[in-house]
Amino acid sequence: MFVISWRNPGPEQADWDFDVYAAAVERVIDVVREVSGSDDVNLLALCAGGILTSTVLNHLAAGGDSRVRSASFGVTLLDFSVQAPIGMFRTAPVLALARRKSRRTGVLDGSSLGAVFSWLRPNELVWNYWVNNYLMGKDPPRFDILAWNTDSTDLPAALHRQFLQIFERNVLAQPGELTVLDTPVDLRTITVDTYVTGATTDHLTPWRACYETTQLFSGSSTFVLSNAGHIASLINPPGNPKAHYFAGPEPVGGPDEWLGRADRQPGTWWDHWSTWIKDEDRSGAERRAPTKLGSRRHRPIEPAPGAYVRA
Repeated sequence: MFVISWRNPGPEQADWDFDVYAAAVERVIDVVREVSGSDDVNLLALCAGGILTSTVLNHLAAGGDSRVRSASFGVTLLDFSVQAPIGMFRTAPVLALARRKSRRTGVLDGSSLGAVFSWLRPNELVWNYWVNNYLMGKDPPRFDILAWNTDSTDLPAALHRQFLQIFERNVLAQPGELTVLDTPVDLRTITVDTYVTGATTDHLTPWRACYETTQLFSGSSTFVLSNAGHIASLINPPGNPKAHYFAGPEPVGGPDEWLGRADRQPGTWWDHWSTWIKDEDRSGAERRAPTKLGSRRHRPIEPAPGAYVRA
């Protein structure tokens, strides 16, 4: 398993856009193939990483490139025409202000982006802490998910502008309206198997909107609905007695129609995904794990999770 994380950019990376990030993902795919000795890879992308991944898949599909065998999308919103709470910010003055801010500084700072997401659920994510921590003087709770939630990443100004374009005009879901790596994006050209998850109480990417991701591709798609919210549905390890998910029928028709035919299962969707991903058509036959990490061309630098995590 190999992990790619968003770099936290500074003003000197202000011009980094989808082309820069997509090209980096394509390079990483080749490094993973070289290190592992595999002809192809399975991708798993979370949230905004799924938006980037869809453009990479589109570019590969246009060239008849088979380096990716399957793709999984965790709480990823690709069709922004679906009604969602974040749509309240789709107004000309708000979008113009956001563009000016990132253009002036070179980046959109992660704290500003986090504040936008918090105001989507103000009672729980704003006023709750204002009352308990400020008015009542209580210390914030020690909670691993809150720690992850505050570990924000800045966005380069160029990438931020493109995200706003996707948000404002829904160009990702409209064939030919967005071009990445000199390839017009048409998600219908993506034919690899896809696995898509939503979360029942997700306020950032509502599950019915995530479901629409399955309708944008042309390959076989599997949809699974997890309990919990945007982050908690992902940090949901096997063995959690409170966890459950819905799975079952092929995602044909609308989301509520699918849910009416789905079965509730105990446990976490990661169990379901691990069975899906290990199918021989996607992962091939099992073989011995390597005894050494890396390769002659790409040697290990240091133990995981890496110095940048501890910085």
